[in-house]
Amino acid sequence: MAQTVTRQALMPDGTDREFRVFVHEFLAFADRLTAVRAAFAARIGLPGAGYTLLIALARLEAEAPGVAALAAHLHVSTAHVTAEMARLQRGGFVRKRPHPSDGRRVVLSITPAGRAALARLAPIQAPVNDALFAALSADDFRCLAALLPRMVADGDAALGLLEREDAA
Repeated sequence: MAQTVTRQALMPDGTDREFRVFVHEFLAFADRLTAVRAAFAARIGLPGAGYTLLIALARLEAEAPGVAALAAHLHVSTAHVTAEMARLQRGGFVRKRPHPSDGRRVVLSITPAGRAALARLAPIQAPVNDALFAALSADDFRCLAALLPRMVADGDAALGLLEREDAA
């Protein structure tokens, strides 16, 4: 079988064997992370994407984020954020209001019902997140936290290669 990578850094023994194991373990972890997100979301009556936006908004709310800021923070499209925010707004979790100094923009905020939903999750979030990332030391966490934004950018570049290949 042909090698699935050529970068020597990804082939410490000269083969792609360790790389393939790494990818499969990474996918298994991603599946568990997605399942945890879905379970948190279900506990407050939301789909996973809605929960992700709600929790991100809760963390960024002091900065009065708009759609573009949330999209950039989560590495998703503004169209995705707009659609999910509309669902969250209909569900009573968030509200939109005009930006005080720029009428073209909106400011998103969490409603009391949205805050109450997140408060109901709080007792289970910490123990679940602690268990999910139990393997990480403080140094591991800092290293991984520094690597992930670069890996997201690399993922975007890889998708761009596929798109160009498909267009050719």
